[in-house]
Amino acid sequence: MTAGRRISYCWAVWWHSRHDSYLIGEPNGTTRTALFPTRRAARTYIAERYGYIKKRLDLQEEPHGWKVPTPVKVQVIVEMETRP
Repeated sequence: MTAGRRISYCWAVWWHSRHDSYLIGEPNGTTRTALFPTRRAARTYIAERYGYIKKRLDLQEEPHGWKVPTPVKVQVIVEMETRP
């Protein structure tokens, strides 16, 4: 068997509030992290889906403490294995 490894970089969306933080999943509701090829694509997704938070002071204050998500660069490592 031969194994290979591929490393690439892409962008994800980081949700953060005063209470917790995590990477945001795909729009279809799966638990997988949504990945974007460019920072611009991640920022467009954030603006379309979470842009309302900028205008909602009630969500930014306690008890919610929400902040607009930010794009973060992530490293993706894919382990490949070939079978004989």
